[in-house]
Amino acid sequence: MEVTRKTLAKLLVAVFVANLVVMGAGAAYSYQHQPPTPDAVVGPDGDTVFTHAQVDEGKVVFQSNALMNHGSILGNGAYFGEDYTADALDLKTEFMREYYARERHGAAYADLSAGERASVDSRVTDDLDRTISGGTAEYSAAEAYAHEQVREVYVQRYYEGARDRGVPEGMVESREDARRFADFAMWTALVSHAERPGADHSYTNDWPYNPLAGNEPTGATMVWSAVSMVLLIGGAGVGVWLYNSVDLPEPTTKGVQVPDPGEVSLLPSQRAATRFIPLAAVLFVVQVLLGALLAHYYVERDAFFGVAEALGVDVLEWLPFALAKTYHLDLGILWIATLWIGAGLFLPGLLTGHEPDRQVPAINGLLGALLVVVVGGFAGIYLGSQGFFDGPLWWLLGNEGLEYVEVGRVWQVGLLAGFAGWAYLSYRGFRPLLAREQKFGLAHMILYAGASIGLLFVAGMLYTPDTSIVMTEFWRWWVVHMWVEGAFEFFIVAIVGITLVSMGLLRKRSAEKAVALQVLFVMGSGVVGVSHHYWWIGQPDVWVPLGSVFSTLELVPLVLILFEALGQYRALAASDETFHYRLPFAFIVASGAWNFVGAGVLGFFINLPLINYYEHGTYLTVAHAHAAMFGAFGFLALGMATYMLRLSVDPEAWNGRRLRWAFWLWNVGLAVMVGLSLLPVGFLQLEVAFTEGYAAARSLGFYNRELVQLLFWARFPGDTLLILGTVVFAYDVLKKRFVLRSVTSGDATGPVSERVLAEDDD
Repeated sequence: MEVTRKTLAKLLVAVFVANLVVMGAGAAYSYQHQPPTPDAVVGPDGDTVFTHAQVDEGKVVFQSNALMNHGSILGNGAYFGEDYTADALDLKTEFMREYYARERHGAAYADLSAGERASVDSRVTDDLDRTISGGTAEYSAAEAYAHEQVREVYVQRYYEGARDRGVPEGMVESREDARRFADFAMWTALVSHAERPGADHSYTNDWPYNPLAGNEPTGATMVWSAVSMVLLIGGAGVGVWLYNSVDLPEPTTKGVQVPDPGEVSLLPSQRAATRFIPLAAVLFVVQVLLGALLAHYYVERDAFFGVAEALGVDVLEWLPFALAKTYHLDLGILWIATLWIGAGLFLPGLLTGHEPDRQVPAINGLLGALLVVVVGGFAGIYLGSQGFFDGPLWWLLGNEGLEYVEVGRVWQVGLLAGFAGWAYLSYRGFRPLLAREQKFGLAHMILYAGASIGLLFVAGMLYTPDTSIVMTEFWRWWVVHMWVEGAFEFFIVAIVGITLVSMGLLRKRSAEKAVALQVLFVMGSGVVGVSHHYWWIGQPDVWVPLGSVFSTLELVPLVLILFEALGQYRALAASDETFHYRLPFAFIVASGAWNFVGAGVLGFFINLPLINYYEHGTYLTVAHAHAAMFGAFGFLALGMATYMLRLSVDPEAWNGRRLRWAFWLWNVGLAVMVGLSLLPVGFLQLEVAFTEGYAAARSLGFYNRELVQLLFWARFPGDTLLILGTVVFAYDVLKKRFVLRSVTSGDATGPVSERVLAEDDD
């Protein structure tokens, strides 16, 4: 079937506009149907238990103390501590049980007979079966009692400290702040069991699972899980048929002109772009070391193999889990983005042979600006955690306290400005190619992908600390998930396409068609697919069918990318020693394979509504995140770094042995970590959530089980291999800085630019 590039481009534009319409209308609808926060909640005697203002203050305490990177709220955040929603609901029901046991039977709940317990349980469930509005809501006496008890629990945990939970003393600055945090958590528990008007379930679709509170999977959760399975089979079949029907030549190393690295000139701007590689390597080393510390915290929550104690350092006070995880996440995004920025500045000169005026100082300026933002943002996070900022400065300069978008708003604006600067510099480099190709050409695609990353980052500017956590999460997932399933995937296929062209393995026209087709599938499913994050956070019911359908179809483009990876692997296997790009090519193949495993297989499994109802916020998500983020995006970034090094190092001095070691250390380490530790722990959590309730699956008691602790230890061989691979990579990068080839002044055409610019692009 003949499908032109122009037709695919038109379809892509139509899908992009349709996505904007759906998500824009969904935003307006979500604002109108978000859960209310009562002006006041009063007890049966009319005394105020908590107010709207106190809930808002509690949200500020939650964010300013980075509690989302210690535990989670509405299932989103870190998995080290409790999920505060599930924990608050569980504590609420327990204290209500005790209240009615004492009131009715004069004994503790544990001492009651089975019949008496059933009577108490029924009364608790009846109390929690309620509706709420934005006016005044009324607690029962048992609820009012439970609320006050939860406040005291939170004071003990988060103000006084609980070292067995990995909570340092003073994590929350005052008793009053701890009480306000409890008010916020209890409000999320309230909306999790209070019925949505006109529905037979709560605002969170009866999540988290807690039968005593009346929270069990809804009919829609069951039905749309079944629909998702049908759609998966049908969608995958259609996708594979369409992929095979469209004529897309596979890469090959035979019968093509593969440029020798010695024949490729190195422009000054390209050499400047390679300076991003050692910076990324340093960030990467720090990130994996922090990852090892985070993993160890699950085994030893207030120490580190006795080393800290021997040195007289309290590791829990100096570097608590929340702070270490904040840095770990941000560093992961930063080192990958740094390598992508470098690649986006390196490739234009390779494909065009064009050296724009004053491009080198502009690239150096961008690198300096990146360093300023990184140092400033990380310093702000630390100072914010130490309480150095008052008033709005805590979220402007310190830590916004939201997972993946932690850095203060000022530093986020700086990152956005950096995206804009990168796009402009890439545009200057690609200008000769942009002038020759049509709007759907490869150079245009690279710029579109980069612009989409920056555009989606703007969604992180659409909320403030005063915004409800429900709508805050709505916009945060635009940044986090649409990056991953939309912009990042777009960038992956575009950068792989342009790299294969530069290697001489594909004609530019063929690559443009392949990129357009894959991006069409990615954008057609991944953007609206973000709504699978909205099922349990208080968003309207409409997101359940939308999220189920589109998150299921997200697997289809990943199957197609796997086909591409297999085709690339065949080309790699058929190549001989004269193919000089085996190593960067191997990284590209690994990226496609891990993308399918992490984002595809594991992503699809945990996104089924019925599975996600019990799994949400467990180690199965951790396995999915590590395999997808590092496996897909990390390996592509490392592959691009390897390709840049292959072309910029003196051919006579090239040695890829250390990079090959790093490649296999990373692959084996990631497989061991995910397969032997993260997935088994996640499946155990899934069983506990199903049989004992979600709060039990996220409890300290679960993590301290003997088998679970053994599985945590089983992660360390994989972590060690990952660290070794990263250290080897960093060492190799630094060594190669001393054997870079000399640069060519001015424009310099070579075998790549001559072929690309000469190719007919009608």
